[in-house]
Amino acid sequence: MRLRVEFTTEPFDLDVAPPHAVVAREVVESAALDAVDVGPFGNTAEGGADAVLTAVDQLLRKALAAGATRVSLQVNVIGEGEA
Repeated sequence: MRLRVEFTTEPFDLDVAPPHAVVAREVVESAALDAVDVGPFGNTAEGGADAVLTAVDQLLRKALAAGATRVSLQVNVIGEGEA
């Protein structure tokens, strides 16, 4: 099964990326995911179910530890295939 995760971390700072946003980006960019798109107002990543769920776990833990007060995320099944 393939999954897509969309997420944002808060609080926002439009002048400089806050530490929680930086670590969230580092987590998804270093994970074994097929596609990653990071931006100032939202981020997406796709891959096999195990890789996405592992990345989501690390993203939540590290973003909260780095000062995120809110993490919004949505996970969608986008297709079948390797888990």
